[in-house]
Amino acid sequence: MRFGTIGAGAVAQAIARHLVSAGHEVTLSNSRGPDTLLDVVAGLGPSARAGTVEEAAAADVVFLAVPWPLVGDALAGLSSWDGRILVDTTNSGFAPPAVEDLGVRTSSEYVARLAPGARVVKAFNTLYAQYIAAEPRHAEGRQLLFYAGDDTTAKTAFHEVFDGIGFAAVDAGGLREGGLLMQVGSVLSALHALKLDGDRS
Repeated sequence: MRFGTIGAGAVAQAIARHLVSAGHEVTLSNSRGPDTLLDVVAGLGPSARAGTVEEAAAADVVFLAVPWPLVGDALAGLSSWDGRILVDTTNSGFAPPAVEDLGVRTSSEYVARLAPGARVVKAFNTLYAQYIAAEPRHAEGRQLLFYAGDDTTAKTAFHEVFDGIGFAAVDAGGLREGGLLMQVGSVLSALHALKLDGDRS
């Protein structure tokens, strides 16, 4: 399975580092072009590379990791997703455009509109970047990682990858109900907690 990132900031790099450490190939991209990411990918390891947004978006699983106001520009022109998985890590928060002004209730519903044909999974937005970057396995248990989506197969694929990396991946439901729980100010937002060893729930 190949992975790509649209955006190459702290969240994208943290996710990419885990994937590279697990032996996966990752293409990172940003709006300024691959030449600006050479030092970043060199620091991540040999299975990381810099590419254009189009090259990163051609991966099997793509992480959208840009500031909320730039989501529209980041996805512009990427019209043919053909069922690939798009993991939305963004947070709308209080930054414009407000989701209610876009005719949706959650940011990921808006992202799904901008990426027709993508199987959208919401994840990583409830964690600060330093918690994503840290080793997910701790002496007491594993870092909880909530995710949501409407496509069961896409969610299963996401779960298997990140559960294997060491996160305790937890399905929060669909893009509507799960997204509402995960958005800024809601119950799961900024919830940095561990699933304790022996907890089978």
